Amino acid sequence: MIEAIYKLKDKLLGRGDAAITVPVFDGALKPNNLLEDAAVFASLKSAQDLATDGQNLFVADGQRVLRYDADIAHELHHFEQPVTALACLLEGGLAVALAGREVRIVGGPHDGRQWTSIDGVAFSAVNAISLGSSGKLLVTDGSAEQPAENWKHDLMSRGATGRVCELTLSDGSLRTLATGLSHAFGVCNADGATWVSESWRHRVMSINAGERPTPVTDSLPGYPSRLSPASGGGYWLTCFILRTQLVEFVLREHTFRKRMMAEIEPQYWIAPALNSGNTFLEPMQGAHLKMMGVVKPWAPPRSYGLVIRLNASGDIVYSMHSRFDGKNHGVVAAVECQGHLYVLAKGCTSILRLSIADAERSLQA
Repeated sequence: MIEAIYKLKDKLLGRGDAAITVPVFDGALKPNNLLEDAAVFASLKSAQDLATDGQNLFVADGQRVLRYDADIAHELHHFEQPVTALACLLEGGLAVALAGREVRIVGGPHDGRQWTSIDGVAFSAVNAISLGSSGKLLVTDGSAEQPAENWKHDLMSRGATGRVCELTLSDGSLRTLATGLSHAFGVCNADGATWVSESWRHRVMSINAGERPTPVTDSLPGYPSRLSPASGGGYWLTCFILRTQLVEFVLREHTFRKRMMAEIEPQYWIAPALNSGNTFLEPMQGAHLKMMGVVKPWAPPRSYGLVIRLNASGDIVYSMHSRFDGKNHGVVAAVECQGHLYVLAKGCTSILRLSIADAERSLQA
């Protein structure tokens, strides 16, 4: 009852969950052009996820998994369905998610093991896999209502049916660590705790068995996605789309939002996108964004590229950007391998590569 009163008060006053304010890029999130200036390592139209064993880069590209030896791609596996998530196993082999509905092990001592449901509920949108502790896998199932590729529908429906699961490789057992998440998209093992990205609530949560989930970092200016370990401690966090006041407003105008979803094609919704500037039918264009050919400093970015470096406590150390007027947008994965950061910018169908040492030096200059 008390919670309902607080929610009503927030709605009347436009604050709390009812606020449409968006955090600004400042401090460690100050914009730069590191992602925009990064070299294109590979161009793959269907790339979905990245993984590394510390020596080689692995890419989920459509129905196949590629391994890069230096700059040369080799096809390792070809599946009957698209690969939506990928992870390297310590004992050898790979964990893959197929069409978001099945997790399968290929190669290594656990070859052939597979999971399609947990607690009697089928997987629907498996979008990230990571190594847990003691021979376990951590898996995020973004939504129980929408497939992985329909993330925009889940956002505009204000979906909160995501979950994070733990799979045991040795015996195939599995358990649910958390449910009711607002689009779970990204997970990692952080010193025994489980960190999970909750995209639509703009935060990363820490989940410990038997304890209440606690925020690691919240009030992010973007919608967080996958997490991966960084050398020297800490993690790489990607934000695949950015928040704007216009979208925050639409999310709170239920009648308008429902009509928009029912009557307009998804690519023209007032909603974030992995890329933008492709058609004159987009909801924001022209003088909304530019004046006399110059991008307005306050122009709301429909798409953006962002990678955030977190320390071991979850604090933001620095960030890498492809800004509103760039093209390397829709960043869904970033992994570190042999001193380089490989970044999957799905909006421009490219894998970027940049030297971490060079990037850090440029930020300190």
